[in-house]
Amino acid sequence: MNRKNILLSIILLAFFMGAYAQELSNFMNRKPIVSPEIGKTEVTFRLLAPSADSVQITGGFLPTVKIETSFGKMDVPGKTNLTKDEAGLWSITLPLPAPELYTYSFIVDGVSINDPNNIFLQRDGTRYLSVLLIPGKKTENYVEAKKRGNLHQVWYDSPTLGLNRRLFVYTPYGYESGKQSYPVLYLLHGAGGDEDAWSTMGRTCQILDNLIEKGLAVPMICVMPNGNPNQMAAKTTQLPEGEFDFRDPSRKNLYVNSIVKDIVPYIEKNFRVLADPDHRAIAGLSMGGGHTISAANEYPGMFQYICPLSMGLWGEQPDIDEKLQGLKKAGYKLYWLACGKGDFVWESAQKLDAKLTENGLKHTFFVSEGGHTWDNWRMYLNTFAPLLFK
Repeated sequence: MNRKNILLSIILLAFFMGAYAQELSNFMNRKPIVSPEIGKTEVTFRLLAPSADSVQITGGFLPTVKIETSFGKMDVPGKTNLTKDEAGLWSITLPLPAPELYTYSFIVDGVSINDPNNIFLQRDGTRYLSVLLIPGKKTENYVEAKKRGNLHQVWYDSPTLGLNRRLFVYTPYGYESGKQSYPVLYLLHGAGGDEDAWSTMGRTCQILDNLIEKGLAVPMICVMPNGNPNQMAAKTTQLPEGEFDFRDPSRKNLYVNSIVKDIVPYIEKNFRVLADPDHRAIAGLSMGGGHTISAANEYPGMFQYICPLSMGLWGEQPDIDEKLQGLKKAGYKLYWLACGKGDFVWESAQKLDAKLTENGLKHTFFVSEGGHTWDNWRMYLNTFAPLLFK
């Protein structure tokens, strides 16, 4: 390129950059819409929708209403109306809710949308939801610590399921730069979730980082697999999914078998871990709580720390006494069951508690308020993680 063409290119570049800067300046000169705006005693939500006839908000910070589901009556967040000003800006100011991580969305003329002014989002299966994080004692471990570990997306072969699958692995601060070996927590999600659920909605990395940094928990690796045996990975990967009949007796405990036969050996081969039962823990919520109970019962002695969350005994289990006696004989260090009194699985958790007591298995039954929600599951992780590997 000759000097004349170079000069022309510079002039044109300067022109376009100047035009872009002016356009950017015009955009930036508009008063930004802040939503949510957190004050000392109130929080305000705003949405610019001049053509809308109605705008409502629904979220975990609003009073709940009961709805009928296939599991019975469940509490879900209610909704309330926003008001519109002359410029078409809808807003509502609410009393500041208790410290917690809440999800919410707007309902515009009957259509649910996220808050376009809030970059904090969480994915819940096939849904993305806006997030409101209220600071306080309860949520102090939900924010970033000073010393942060890493989250790895790992692909592994599962001969048991016949798939190449993905799981997430949290490694604590110092893992990559050191030579130390660590204990492992296998942390399982619930129905509708995937390998991303605990790290995104559960704030697992932040909770473990903070607990470890404060000296409240032993530094550990946390493995978060995909509990849907027909999936290679989360739906967001757009990988094909196979058919899976959960009622087929030949497929009973297939995923649980894959945890023990595929996932644990892969982790113990490819990460610096302490590869013995004393340094293995398993925990899970809802469906993952069922997987946790099954893994402990089917492979007694494999995991010394057993933590089913929001789950218990469902239906007829004629061999449950035999299974629990097998677990008792094999031995374990911690059996930590947790459930909310408002949870639709509350009765099943009580049944498990009673069976554990009847069979002489020492355990903790941690009872909370609330129901089948992430605010409980985050709190449970924050509570039982300091008890592991001690």
